[in-house]
Amino acid sequence: MQLPHAQVAVLRAADAETDRPITDIASDADLQPETATRAAFELDESGLLAVRDCEEETVSLTEEGAEYVREGLPELRLYAAALDAGAADGSVPLGDVLSEAALDGDAVDIALANFARKGYGEVESGHVTVDGDAGPESDRERLALEALAADESVPDEQVLERLDGRGLVERNTSTVREVRLTDDGVTALTDGVEAAETVDRITAKLLTSGEWRDVEFEEYKVTADAEDITHGKEHILRQTANRVKDVLVGMGFTEMAGPHADAQFWINDCLFMPQDHPARTHWDQFDLDSPGQIQALPEELVERVRSAHLDGVGPDGEGYHSPWDTDVAKSLDLRGHTTSLSMRYLSGYQEGDLEPPERYFSVEKVYRNDTLDPTHLLEFFQIEGWVLAEELSARDLMGTFTEFYRQFGITDLEFKPHYNPYTEPSFELFGTHPETGELVEVGNSGIFREEVRQPLGVEADVMAWGLSLERLLMLIYGFEDIRDVHGTLCDLELLRNVEVMH
Repeated sequence: MQLPHAQVAVLRAADAETDRPITDIASDADLQPETATRAAFELDESGLLAVRDCEEETVSLTEEGAEYVREGLPELRLYAAALDAGAADGSVPLGDVLSEAALDGDAVDIALANFARKGYGEVESGHVTVDGDAGPESDRERLALEALAADESVPDEQVLERLDGRGLVERNTSTVREVRLTDDGVTALTDGVEAAETVDRITAKLLTSGEWRDVEFEEYKVTADAEDITHGKEHILRQTANRVKDVLVGMGFTEMAGPHADAQFWINDCLFMPQDHPARTHWDQFDLDSPGQIQALPEELVERVRSAHLDGVGPDGEGYHSPWDTDVAKSLDLRGHTTSLSMRYLSGYQEGDLEPPERYFSVEKVYRNDTLDPTHLLEFFQIEGWVLAEELSARDLMGTFTEFYRQFGITDLEFKPHYNPYTEPSFELFGTHPETGELVEVGNSGIFREEVRQPLGVEADVMAWGLSLERLLMLIYGFEDIRDVHGTLCDLELLRNVEVMH
């Protein structure tokens, strides 16, 4: 009988009496595991080999478990110290014993709880007594830990469950593929099996030499089981960000870009945010130590912004009558919103003077010192946008949002009046969560006040907004917790299997 080389090697490495792991077969046959697996399935289909999957559990020591192997279980250290102190003949002060056993912190509670559970003695009124015949040298948990440290198995399931409950071992279950020769396989080997002169792939040598015309190629079964390999893919958050960009470009907007760490001047001062506003403290923003200040700011613009803060804008303007310091304006923070980019562009500092109408946007990361919860993170993506045009109104702004969110299948937006230091009128946006039915805030918006526009040299109206990309994701896909898709606690299986909306 002639078979492909890989099948012959696997057949010869298999055993009729014992199930052998495919990894061992591959090693003995000098094949890659995936090649041996494919050959095994082909032999299984022809009846020469039997393939089966079985569950295999591995038990390993945790860091704490390894520490106890080196230094001893806390309860055994307590027992030994108490025994040395004479606690087998009468009670001795617990404090002295704990000191002698070098136990402190959480180790004290662990020692006392397991000391009593195992019947090594009693602790009462700050004194300890021990049973001199307790025999801790045969402690099953200690022996199990030492066996695992020596790569030996522990058949006592009850002890393993106890060690697992104490966090001293880690138990993992994996699927192992095993093979065994069938009667037909034994017969085939007895009658004689030869490797056919076949080729399993096209190589450069075969192509250049022309030998590919004369060789016999192995047959491939495209429906055969193959190893399931988890490959990388674009994160759903990034996919949604790219889709947002496509939608906004399609609506006539141009993308902005700029620094993540910027001067408070661009982040807050240009937005007519007073320098003593609570949101500008380290409680809400992340400030930088090195470098601590931006190298340069446009002096004329700084003076106009400073004047707006102190004296207001226009004959009837009112400033804040609060301190304004250039050093504060120059100090560097991680941006808490991407409106710092808007200020750079509207002022002409980034790309020169702009003439209405203009539309700009960004989908960039921002940073805030928030408390982590299902709808707040320390860093997230903000969808920033603004329109520069004559005679804009809140209706224009609401219409823009209606069209934008319609592109994502969201048609139930609600608007609520709101206060911002930099826009008037202002309102927040809400959408209905598809799973919980609750209203979820998705953004903030408004039309820039004169105190913002005039120092920037902008005469036309500007309507602007900041929307949360993560909140948009929640409304599209029904996620209830941002942390499921973003950050160190994200659900990897969810990210691998979620169906991307186009």
